[in-house]
Amino acid sequence: MAAHTVGARMDSRLRGNDNGLYAQGWDDKQEVRPTVVKIITVDDVKTIIQRKGLEQFFIELIARLRRDFSRWPEFKKTPRLATHFPHGVIELMPICDEQYYAFKYVNGHPYNPQQKKLTVAAIGVLAEVASGYPLLISEMTLLTAIRTAATSALASSYLARPQPQSFAIIGAGSQAEFQILAHHYALGIQRFKYYDKDRSAMAKLAKNLDRYELELIAASDIPSAIAGAEIITTATADKVQATILKDAWINAGVHINAIGGDCPGKTELDPRILSRGKIVVENLEQTQHEGEIQNLPSGKIYAELWEIVSGQKPGRQTPEELFIFDSVGFALEDYTILRYLDDLTTEYSLGHPIHLIPQIDNPKNLFHLLVPSSPNSLPGD
Repeated sequence: MAAHTVGARMDSRLRGNDNGLYAQGWDDKQEVRPTVVKIITVDDVKTIIQRKGLEQFFIELIARLRRDFSRWPEFKKTPRLATHFPHGVIELMPICDEQYYAFKYVNGHPYNPQQKKLTVAAIGVLAEVASGYPLLISEMTLLTAIRTAATSALASSYLARPQPQSFAIIGAGSQAEFQILAHHYALGIQRFKYYDKDRSAMAKLAKNLDRYELELIAASDIPSAIAGAEIITTATADKVQATILKDAWINAGVHINAIGGDCPGKTELDPRILSRGKIVVENLEQTQHEGEIQNLPSGKIYAELWEIVSGQKPGRQTPEELFIFDSVGFALEDYTILRYLDDLTTEYSLGHPIHLIPQIDNPKNLFHLLVPSSPNSLPGD
């Protein structure tokens, strides 16, 4: 089979959204912004997605991710800074190009649900490079779930067989619905099988997706969930070195999105699967410490995702190839969705401006802010 491009495989709605995506704030002219910082709340994000529509939001975000991964060399990048605890991890994820600097604060605490708290909670910041001033501070818990699913769908569009018909997900937690809908919107998949050892999570998934015209099949175990699937996604939360997928269960031609392994000691795949397949990662330096390739002594990978998106290396070339996208999440994805959010909140007049940066006539006279208006009062009175 001849190599095929993402343009030939994605729905025309996705292909058609490349043009004009960056009409606002993407040229070389630095936009003059006020010194107030825009706060984006959970309610703001919900309003944006309601107005835009979740399908269109995913389609446009995937197109933006494709464009940003294509210009990977333009970014100043570093693996995230992670502080590990016995019960979880807290991370900072920075990245920038010549115009914008972004970072995310995010945790990963797999036992949080036992206290009615989210496993992952995050906030993000977007700043302008020219001045260093922050432009917005946003919720990033919802946005992280969306951008993770969008990145998986982007990878699947290059690494799965053309026009895939079936998708399986192992793990029905917070990420599951996003993964299913991203692949439905981007690749047109209708048939989804799912499994989780927590039956209440499976019931939650079925209820949430009941309104969509999808064929949803609850599986009794992992082998039956992945049987016949062309794309398999693993998205479990336990912070352990697990074997969610065994080598004997995986047929040639499958594409695996392994997104659950995202910190040292936390993996999901039988290492023999890695030895058989072509491995694609976001950033090799980060993934070597956090991803499935922790269990691959040679650390050999086929490509970083940007190399495939930019055309430097081919994606799938034959039906028999086994691909693994060892995805741990990278700061570029946060940059992309924060830039998109900045554009949409401006378009929809959303967000809450607050004064976090002092505004003074003389930038060298910061102390003047503490000088009282009354000439008879002194600081500290």
